[in-house]
Amino acid sequence: MIDRVKLYVKGGDGGNGIVSFRREKYVPFGGPDGGDGGDGGSIYMVGDESVSTLREFRYRKLFRAGRGAHGKGKNMHGKKGDDIYIKVPLGTLVRLVQEDGGEDLVADVVEHGQKELVARGGRGGLGNVHFASPTKQAPREAKDGGSGEEASLLLDLKLIADVGVAGHPNAGKSTLVSWVSRARPKVADYPFTTLEPVLGVVEVGYQSFVIADIPGIIEGAHRGLGLGLDFLRHIERTRVLIHLIDGSSVSVLADLRSIEEELVAYGSGLKNKPRIIAVNKIDLPEVRERLPQHRREFKKIGVPVYFISAATGEGVEVLIKKTLELVSQDGGVPSVPSEEKEGAEFKVFRPRPLSSGKAARGRGKHD
Repeated sequence: MIDRVKLYVKGGDGGNGIVSFRREKYVPFGGPDGGDGGDGGSIYMVGDESVSTLREFRYRKLFRAGRGAHGKGKNMHGKKGDDIYIKVPLGTLVRLVQEDGGEDLVADVVEHGQKELVARGGRGGLGNVHFASPTKQAPREAKDGGSGEEASLLLDLKLIADVGVAGHPNAGKSTLVSWVSRARPKVADYPFTTLEPVLGVVEVGYQSFVIADIPGIIEGAHRGLGLGLDFLRHIERTRVLIHLIDGSSVSVLADLRSIEEELVAYGSGLKNKPRIIAVNKIDLPEVRERLPQHRREFKKIGVPVYFISAATGEGVEVLIKKTLELVSQDGGVPSVPSEEKEGAEFKVFRPRPLSSGKAARGRGKHD
C-alpha cells in the first residue's frame, strides 16, 4: 500500500513589474504607466473522501504552481499564476522536512474539502508607476517578482476508522470484516493475504461504525520487521481494537501476549486503546474440543473473551454488539489492564457507506 510519500512543492514566482511610459499623440512627456506583475500561484492540500491511498504520488513527486505574468504598459497588471490543489485521503498527516532531517507537522487533513496551504506563491513585482515622486517624475525603476515558497513534504496516511481488527496473519481478520460489512478483502487460507488495510461499514439497526482490516502483525513488527510499521500506523486512529486470535494456534495466550507486546513497544498510545479479545475458528472440530481449555486459560488471567467463527457467523453478532457499545462510549474502558493513558487524541471521521452494509448475519462460508 502506498501510504507514505515524500513530495517536493514550489509556489509560483511572482511576475516582474515593468518600466513603461505613456506614449500618446500630443503627450510628449507622458508619465510612468508600468503595471505590476501578477502573484505566483500557491499549492494547497485538499481532503477528498473519494481518494483512499497515496498511490497517485508513486511516480509524480514534484508540484510547481504557475508563475505570475509580467506587468504591461498602460498600468496593466500581470495575471496571477494558477494555484495547484493536491487531493489527499482523509487521515493524511502533512509534515515539513527540514534540512537537518527534522519534521514539523504542517496539517492534519481529516475533513472532506479541508484546504491547507503548503507553499505560498511569490508576490508580484511593482511597476515603475509606484516609484514616481515630485522630484522623480520619470522613474526607470521596477521590481522583480518574489520567489515562491518551496518545501519537501512527507505525507503520512493513517486510516481513520472506529474499529481496527488486529492479529497474526491468517487469524481470519479479512473473513470477519467481509462478514460484517460489504467490504471485499482478499480471503484465502494462507498468511499475508491482506497486504493493505481495507475499510468497511458495519450497520446495526440505525447505528453504524467503520471497521478496518489491518494486515497481519508479526513478532518484531514495532522494529519494522515485515511491513509492521506500515500496518501499526493505521491502528493509531482507531477507537477500539478487536484482537482476533486463531483458535487453532498452539497457544492462544502466547498469541495474545505477542500482539500486546508489539502494541506496547510501538507506543503512540496503542497499549491504552480499548480492545476486545476474540478467539476465531470455533467451527473447526479441533478448536471446539479445546474451548473448555481456552475458557479456563482466559479466566485465570481475568481477560473477557468472545468465541466466534468468522466463517459461519457463530458468535459474531454478540461481538459486534459489544463493539458498537464501546464505540458509542467514545472509547469505553480497555478490556485488558493498561497504564495511564498517553499519546495524542485524533479526530475520527466516519465516511458514509456507499451502500447499505449488513449487520452480523449469515452470508455463506468464507475461506
